[in-house]
Amino acid sequence: MIRYRVVALVLILLLIYFFRLIFASGGDRSQFYQNCLKFCTLDNCTQSGVSYKNELQWKHDPINKLLLWTCYDECGYDCMWRTTAAFHNRNWTTPQFYGKWPFVRFLGMQEPASVLFSVANFVTHYKMLQRFKREVRTDSPMYGTWRAFSYICLNAWIWSAFFHSRDFPVTELLDYTFAYSMVLASFHCMVMRMIHRTSIVVRGAFSFLCVLFFINHFSYLSIGRFDYSYNMKANIVTGMSGALGWILWCFLQRKKRRYVWKCFTFIVLATSSLLLEINDFPPILWTFDAHSIWHLVTAPLTILFYSFIIEDCKTLRKEMVDVEDEESRKLL
Repeated sequence: MIRYRVVALVLILLLIYFFRLIFASGGDRSQFYQNCLKFCTLDNCTQSGVSYKNELQWKHDPINKLLLWTCYDECGYDCMWRTTAAFHNRNWTTPQFYGKWPFVRFLGMQEPASVLFSVANFVTHYKMLQRFKREVRTDSPMYGTWRAFSYICLNAWIWSAFFHSRDFPVTELLDYTFAYSMVLASFHCMVMRMIHRTSIVVRGAFSFLCVLFFINHFSYLSIGRFDYSYNMKANIVTGMSGALGWILWCFLQRKKRRYVWKCFTFIVLATSSLLLEINDFPPILWTFDAHSIWHLVTAPLTILFYSFIIEDCKTLRKEMVDVEDEESRKLL
């Protein structure tokens, strides 16, 4: 029981990823940065801040233009590095800007490592979904539920890649809300796994309530200023409920279904990996920060979870066939 108590304590760290609140930070609050940004925009940008006074500067960088980097954005990027250098010259710690570390752009992407590792997660889910569809028969219990879960995850990782490429209000909204859709989908699958033998009315009603809740969640965050506090609370409650539910189910099924160790291990490791978000640090080579490394860690863990899903679906189908055979023999 000790290890389960340890896991329960670790779960308070669950979903730290979703706590990324965008506050003013030491870098962008500094007078050095503000003066740099002010004079850069006055000297180089039109009144709107979108275009350059000298359009040749804009035309020389088509990738940045494609990703909608404005003159004001370019000034902010340049001043970010000037400010970081000024901090280091004074032996101060590396500052953050608008809640983010300074990152070197690559092909116009703000956080290239997080983009790359988000794509890695997408590819892992896609590959494992193909394996799931090859190995699990369509008439297996939970087949449709897990397939829907996979598509939800694929969609979420697409928007994660977009958000880390360019941080706009709309990409932030879609990243945060669809990231929550993965948390809610895991909770939904946990409950559905426990009630899969109940009537279709019960299962359908629960699924409908989850969809309705997500629509309400998305709508609320889409209106007015993004409510980071509410989003954080929703993720904590849903995520902890789902993780604790899976751990309880694994504990109860550990003797009957030996393969549940895969699910338990996944939950423990996935939760523990969120420690990276607490022990944040300036990006290595101005590219690899704790958050991007967290994205890297989650990709291989996905393989373990899908291995559990596949084995569980096969077992459920075998049990279903055995029950049907037993009923047939009774009728004879």
